[in-house]
Amino acid sequence: MTQFKHACNRRMLRFLGRIFVSAQTQRSLNPAAVHRCFCSAAYPCLAVKPIMEPKLYRPPPEVRGMTALDKDAFTQTITVPALRVPIGVLNKVVKSLKKSSIQRPGVPRVVQDKEQSSDFRLVLLDPRRVSAPSSFSETEAEALRSFSVSEELHYYELKLTYDNLKSEEVLEAVLPQGQDVTSAFSRVGHIAHMNLRDHQLQYKNLIGQVIMDKNPGVTCVVNKTNIIDSTYRNFKMEVLAGEENMVAKVKENGVTYEFDFSRVYWNPRLSTEHQRVVQLVKRGDTVFDVFAGVGPFAIPAARLGASILANDLNPESYRWLQHNCKLNKVESKVRAFNLDGRAFIRGPLKQELPALMRGTSAVHVVMNLPALALDFLDAFRGLLHHQEPPCDENLPTVHCYGFSKDDDPDTDVVERASRSLGFPLKNRCSVHFVRNVAPNKDMMCVRFTLPKDVLFGSDAEESEPIEEPASKRQKCEETTNAT
Repeated sequence: MTQFKHACNRRMLRFLGRIFVSAQTQRSLNPAAVHRCFCSAAYPCLAVKPIMEPKLYRPPPEVRGMTALDKDAFTQTITVPALRVPIGVLNKVVKSLKKSSIQRPGVPRVVQDKEQSSDFRLVLLDPRRVSAPSSFSETEAEALRSFSVSEELHYYELKLTYDNLKSEEVLEAVLPQGQDVTSAFSRVGHIAHMNLRDHQLQYKNLIGQVIMDKNPGVTCVVNKTNIIDSTYRNFKMEVLAGEENMVAKVKENGVTYEFDFSRVYWNPRLSTEHQRVVQLVKRGDTVFDVFAGVGPFAIPAARLGASILANDLNPESYRWLQHNCKLNKVESKVRAFNLDGRAFIRGPLKQELPALMRGTSAVHVVMNLPALALDFLDAFRGLLHHQEPPCDENLPTVHCYGFSKDDDPDTDVVERASRSLGFPLKNRCSVHFVRNVAPNKDMMCVRFTLPKDVLFGSDAEESEPIEEPASKRQKCEETTNAT
């Protein structure tokens, strides 16, 4: 029973984490789904009164199964309540009825009085909240009396079009009943990035058009396919709607980045994690970024005054890393490399480390390749075994990321890191939960001081290591629904 409770708690924490992260990165969640989940979790301790009449604003049934978007087919007329308000107090009444007035995309709250009187206007009310004069709250009723406005309800024939519907309302009306409806996406500059499921692919172009229409600033909608192409095994991006322009410009934590989203790796949901690690870096420190991508760790750290050696195997990531260093005016503080991760550790890092360990400024090694980074820790075995250990040890701090599907992900990643290093890290490290990337799959970060016995040990790993695969930077990281 105790294990069952712990499992339930983990699932709830993961669910809450997904809601929190989605809110940070503009991912849209279906409010009704969240409402149902919390209601079922709270029952029978809490009775929740629904605030939304389910059939209200529902598009005509004829749109069900539509695969090519026909905006005119969504047009309908509904009747909504209204108050007849004198012009002189109109603004005050609208302000007082903010919670009860209609709130739909593109629908005005105030319209011309149907009697065409120049002295009055109609304030349209939300039919979900107001069905009779008694529906007004005490505060609202008191305000109406103070402005000498009658609570008598009038009715207005409101024409609703496609433009007045939300994306989830359109998709719920079109997709087959009982199937998953998604309007979730990751925003990368002007690009909306979706991970559609198989049953949604028939409607992919319609979904793309709806997402673009309903999200200002989005001019391209793409879907990650399962087709892998190019030497670097990038997941091909299929354009669902809009322009085929993959060069995005984004701003994260005050830093501007530009890159070709179809050829490098970028995840907007890692913004908080980038900031968390960068805040550990001080002016004068040195950072070795083994899998640097386009620079989300390296560039902010350089702006703080640290010296950076940043590496990436993907030539496109390397090129955009250099570009972004210039864009943010830190090119003098960042040395960029285009090497395999192990070659970077056994080359530039090995060459620079002895001198840095004789200094007093901190040394950080960032290894953000969750699918494989833990396996790369073996590159540190015996790295400096031909050298004498310095008297005053200034050992590097390693921040290594990994995925875990284990029920105890903290223990799992520590054990895997220990095996790779050939040194027990239990009680010698800290583990940070980064995010839930898929059902029962967590991204974790292990932080530890690189052991002296590992660096200067004589048992250097002589066996042929697993090479860093070319899938490294784009999309190998989260092959399930994780981006």
